[in-house]
Amino acid sequence: MAHVPFITVSPEARDRIDAVRQANSFPNAVLRLRVAGRRGARFDYQIALEDPSAATSADLVLALGGLTIAVDVESAQHLDGAAVVLDRSGAGGGLGIDNPNEGWRDPVATAVQDVIDRQVNPGIRAHRGFVTLLEVRDGTAYIEMGGGCQGCAQVDVTLREGIEVAIRREVPEITGVVDTTDHAAGTNPYFQASKK
Repeated sequence: MAHVPFITVSPEARDRIDAVRQANSFPNAVLRLRVAGRRGARFDYQIALEDPSAATSADLVLALGGLTIAVDVESAQHLDGAAVVLDRSGAGGGLGIDNPNEGWRDPVATAVQDVIDRQVNPGIRAHRGFVTLLEVRDGTAYIEMGGGCQGCAQVDVTLREGIEVAIRREVPEITGVVDTTDHAAGTNPYFQASKK
């Protein structure tokens, strides 16, 4: 059986949750927390209030004095020790998650992320581009390129002569870099492909 994660809710976040539940005449709404993916060393979260009937038997449930938190099994491993807080960075002050589990547990992935943060992204920022580390597996770093890099005609040069060289020079455990980007979906590439 999966471990129910220990999650706390700050008083400010709890006040906001209760206010939304009351304003929507839904005082029993369940707080759903989900790790939807990863963007480099940080997780992407989905936070929502939902009908209690939406919970499944596979969900892990935590009761906090009148507030039920539901977490799917896959997300639970990444949320143990996390705190739901009021995120003041956006307009209106939505909910956010302070999570001690963010970052890479694998030292090789941590080293690759450091190269991306210190060398790669500052270099391609001038072209409105960025690189996100998705995973390191079996000596290969899997990345996704975004912004001006997505769909750029020079992406292969950037990958092989810039990104891969920098990562392999600094992290000898890496033997290859794989770009998983859907470049056909790029809407604003820095260099447009020529029309033939």
